[in-house]
Amino acid sequence: MDIKFDRIAAVLFLVVGVLFIVGSKHIASSAYGSVVGPDIFPFILGIALALLSIRLFFETLRNQSYKYGKKEKLDYKPFLIIFVTTLLYILLLETLGYVITTFVFLFVCFQAMERGKIIKSLIISACFSGIVYFIFVEVLKGTLPGWPVWFS
Repeated sequence: MDIKFDRIAAVLFLVVGVLFIVGSKHIASSAYGSVVGPDIFPFILGIALALLSIRLFFETLRNQSYKYGKKEKLDYKPFLIIFVTTLLYILLLETLGYVITTFVFLFVCFQAMERGKIIKSLIISACFSGIVYFIFVEVLKGTLPGWPVWFS
């Protein structure tokens, strides 16, 4: 844990969160055939990012027991796996649909962070992607990329 890095990251994420909030106000508030507009998701993400970055900043201020002389080795492999998976998620979302890409994305990320517990990762990934799709599309009458053409 590097306190200086965490503080800088917290401030940068706070700025990004505020930019998400401000930027979402410039997006149209409704979409054709959808009760939930495209501005809602970036607005909620911006609020979440800003709140989490504020929490991180205050946690770094509270942590006084850190030994500055000791450095931890950074683990790049999980970061690279999650980064590549995120890029693939963005590229394949329209082609494969929300449920499949989100399921695979979450499963790979869970396994990159903590190897093993495959059944638990499968269940959480499937439930999250299915429930979010159902709530957003059926309950809120929003639109998300559906199933791939070859699947239906």
